[in-house]
Amino acid sequence: MCRTAVLRPRPLRHDDVDQVRRQYQESEHRFRALLESLPKVAVQGYDRDRRVIYWNEASTRLYGYPAEEAEGQLLEDLIIPPPMREAVIRAHRAWVKEGQEIPAGELELLHRSGNLVPVFSHHVMLGEHTEFPLMFCVDVDLSDQKQAHRDLAFATRFDSLTQFPNRRTFEIELDALLEECRRRGIGAALVYLDIDRFVEINDALGYAQGDQLLVELAHRLRHEQRTTDLMSRVSSDEFVLAFPGIEFHDDVLRLVRKVRSVFQRPFTLEGGERMVTASLGISLFPENGTAAHDLIRNADVAKNHAKLEGRGGLQFFHQRLHDELVYQLDLMERLEKALDRGELSLCYQPQVSAVSGGIENFEALLRWIPAEGTPVSPAEFIPLAEQSGLIHRLGDWVIEEACRQQAAWRAAGYLDSRIDINVSGSQLARPDILERFEACVQAHGLAPGDIGIELTENVLIDADHQVLEGLRRLYHRGVRIAIDDFGTGYSSLSYLKHFPLTALKIDRSFVHDAPGQPEDRAIMEAAVFIGHRLGLEVVAEGVESAEQLTLIREMGCDLVQGFYFYRPMPATDIERLLAGLVTAPQGEGYRS
Repeated sequence: MCRTAVLRPRPLRHDDVDQVRRQYQESEHRFRALLESLPKVAVQGYDRDRRVIYWNEASTRLYGYPAEEAEGQLLEDLIIPPPMREAVIRAHRAWVKEGQEIPAGELELLHRSGNLVPVFSHHVMLGEHTEFPLMFCVDVDLSDQKQAHRDLAFATRFDSLTQFPNRRTFEIELDALLEECRRRGIGAALVYLDIDRFVEINDALGYAQGDQLLVELAHRLRHEQRTTDLMSRVSSDEFVLAFPGIEFHDDVLRLVRKVRSVFQRPFTLEGGERMVTASLGISLFPENGTAAHDLIRNADVAKNHAKLEGRGGLQFFHQRLHDELVYQLDLMERLEKALDRGELSLCYQPQVSAVSGGIENFEALLRWIPAEGTPVSPAEFIPLAEQSGLIHRLGDWVIEEACRQQAAWRAAGYLDSRIDINVSGSQLARPDILERFEACVQAHGLAPGDIGIELTENVLIDADHQVLEGLRRLYHRGVRIAIDDFGTGYSSLSYLKHFPLTALKIDRSFVHDAPGQPEDRAIMEAAVFIGHRLGLEVVAEGVESAEQLTLIREMGCDLVQGFYFYRPMPATDIERLLAGLVTAPQGEGYRS
């Protein structure tokens, strides 16, 4: 009978034990080398009593303790914040005795300095269910991630330059503030602040100096801030301020003085001092709105009207302002469509010789007659076009139409009269406007003297070097350049010698009052005298009576423009006039 052989294990020899020990030591060495090779992963080992038996270099960087100082200390005394200590001890005991693992998660542990360190902590138990279990904690530093989250949260809620809440955060806080005002039955005021000519500061001194101004302004505003006030930087150079508890007229006056006081001292920029002003718009709760959005919008509307008053303007919101804004927006949309629909036209008002009454030149005047509705005054739509930037399209259209009409009149044999067009400061802000003007004149086969330019005093004063050089180029080529509405701007005759001019037009307000006002008459006489001494042609605007005409002739004005002779007329009526088919009735003017 055959028996199956039984294999028995071979007893371990002494050299076998040494080999196992060496393998274990090599494994432990590789494990420790792996832990030390993780520069951003902190690993600590603890015995069953939670005393440190292992502490890698990353743990030193994370918690501030060197390994020799940490080893032998209790976990709870080393890096566990006091409020967490009892819970950590219970959790460790439950794992050792009952096998309840400690879940991984985000913790804030204690640095040697006393500061809290955000980490993601994972726990591993070795030798579980034995007499000598070891717990290893693997901690990943979350400081950078947490800081990034804080930075992101701040950036979404605050302005990084001034540290003020941004517009969205401000609206949320303002709605909460208004609810509190409503509950307490008190009022509030909202101030929309816009730094005047901030773009000029950026252009002249650079964006770094502009930012410095904004930071200094924010500091001054914060110094005046009560704990209940709210402030926000809502755009590049605009701030919105909310003040609860504003009840009476005197409260509002004190508020305005308080806000304006921050501009009483100069701002230090690029080693020098610069005075700065701001335009203010104010809306009141609950009169001008009961929600943050409405109050901000209405204060913005008021601020825009304040800017029209000049530097440092102040305007309170009224429903009238809102209605006017809505009307203006509608008008701008209609004006843009009017260009495409052919609703615009030019009328021409003759300038006549003060001596003979013969027609010398024409001023082209823009007219808008909508296909549906009544005519819109240029005094109404031209300022809107300048605000919206539509003035450039309007200006191009006027230049083209005036050149086209002059070319048609030249072709018909009307060779003696010039057409003058008005050019605004907004148009001159476009670098190529004068080149476009000259190119249009040439494209229609006209001479430089066929189309003239009229500019106001303020436009010339504000013109930069490039614009003045362009005007001088046109002047030397024979283009007639006149100051329009003379006497209503800077009114300094000394400016006349600095500009390339051929004529000045005395404003109608002086002409109107000269017969009964010696002061106006004296100003006119001085303007005529200086103009002639400088070789300029002098035109009197707004002549409406024989008395005014007599006075103007006595002063020696060269040309006259006004209803006494002719009103502005469409091109077809001008052609009849030039052809001799109609004449101006003596003493009444042409009444087309």
